[in-house]
Amino acid sequence: QVQLQESGGGSVQAGGSLRLSCSTSRFDLNDKYMGWFRQVPGKEREGVATIYSGGRPLYYADSVKGRFTISQDYARKSIYLQMNNLRPEDTAVYYCAASSGPILGIRNVLLPNRYNYWGQGTQVTVSS
Repeated sequence: QVQLQESGGGSVQAGGSLRLSCSTSRFDLNDKYMGWFRQVPGKEREGVATIYSGGRPLYYADSVKGRFTISQDYARKSIYLQMNNLRPEDTAVYYCAASSGPILGIRNVLLPNRYNYWGQGTQVTVSS
């Protein structure tokens, strides 16, 4: 059974930084996408950033471009999300996810329904 485990969430003031980590087990990263998503109560889960096996290509939601960086350690089967210049609107539960295979179409790579495996989430709270 594929398991994804997030860590690194917490509370920070606006303008601060956090780094999220996601480790996997029993999962072959080859030819798959892994990504970060977030959700606030009452809203749909949204894609934040995603990365293809091997480290390229990368995709980001417009709201985080220039502030967040996704990276991968293929050997350790892990991905990371460096979040800088955090804003109160970044407050959410952040989830790590993985697809079961390739995702066709650039428009689809940040859609939650294209991902099959999910972590339990980690809370990120940004205060003003």
